[in-house]
Amino acid sequence: MRLAVFDLDGTLTRRDTLLPFLCSYARRHAARLPRAAVAVPAALRFLLDRDRGRLKGTLIHGLMGGATRAQVEAVVAAFLSHLLQNGMHADGLRALQQHRSRGDRCVLLSASTDLYVPRIAAALGFDEVICTPVRWRGDQLDGRLAGANRRGEEKRRCVVELLARWRPEHSTAYGNAASDLAHMVLFDEAFLVNGSVRARRRAQARRAERGPIHCVDWS
Repeated sequence: MRLAVFDLDGTLTRRDTLLPFLCSYARRHAARLPRAAVAVPAALRFLLDRDRGRLKGTLIHGLMGGATRAQVEAVVAAFLSHLLQNGMHADGLRALQQHRSRGDRCVLLSASTDLYVPRIAAALGFDEVICTPVRWRGDQLDGRLAGANRRGEEKRRCVVELLARWRPEHSTAYGNAASDLAHMVLFDEAFLVNGSVRARRRAQARRAERGPIHCVDWS
């Protein structure tokens, strides 16, 4: 069995997805915009603790907390329609299709939340999805994280578990950020997509288990 693991934000998509998703929600529910003021103290706290998971959960809870599943679903449907038509890297979709056509097991591994990532995975034909969970209270969204933020070392932990579970004869990873290198080095081959200068330098200084981390440009 061959395994291909794709990051989402900035790898398959042209940019991050969380803030555009929150903006999409705010446009539909303008009365909630004053609640976005929570972003100011949350950002200040982030400067001190660098806790991206706490920041993410605070923003979602502040803007969307109390939304019903039906309200969230309506925003997700509209957001995904626009994203899949206009926000994807064509080269990334081709790479995914090549893996699928070979029968590889394809996994979407993302720090973005399960409010919409599983829907993206289903639309693109992934076999499995691992992403950051958010908390619900029955039919109402709480928005704070219900588990670990799937980023950096947490992504690495997920990949260690994934590789142990499937034991693939060959594994490939795609990511775009310096933080993705923590798990990309565990694969037989890895591709850093549209990486920053810093990320490319770090990639060139590290290797995947059986080869270099390739730096590629996707459009």
